[in-house]
Amino acid sequence: MTTSDLTPRARFRLWRRSRPLVGGLLVALGGVEMFFSGQLDIGKLHIQLGIEGLQATVIPIVLVLLGILLISMPTHRIFYGVIALAVAVYSLVGVNLGGFLLGMLLSTVGGIVAVSWAPPAASVPHAQAPTVEEAERASTGAER
Repeated sequence: MTTSDLTPRARFRLWRRSRPLVGGLLVALGGVEMFFSGQLDIGKLHIQLGIEGLQATVIPIVLVLLGILLISMPTHRIFYGVIALAVAVYSLVGVNLGGFLLGMLLSTVGGIVAVSWAPPAASVPHAQAPTVEEAERASTGAER
């Protein structure tokens, strides 16, 4: 049975299990949350000057990009996951307390999930283990 014989739902399930989808989605969602929290005005309070304004735009874009890369390139998941963790922790300083802590937590958990994700093991049929009698015969070289 090939993948073209499977239903669309089964093909999506195989695709989803072959990559850290949940980790990538959490990292990207944290970046989106940070982007919108950086653009909020609380009453008449809107402070976005100089380098802080640049950070409030660049950090969320980097996190969304890292989330997309985690999903599309699962072989580099550890590299992208570690970068996402570092950027998420830095967002605590650079973007409104990390998107009021929610964006930082989403991105951090997503980075941890992405780093700890492992691809499914290949389904190779295991050879049947030799019996005790066969192992004794092989070790003594005796044939019956």
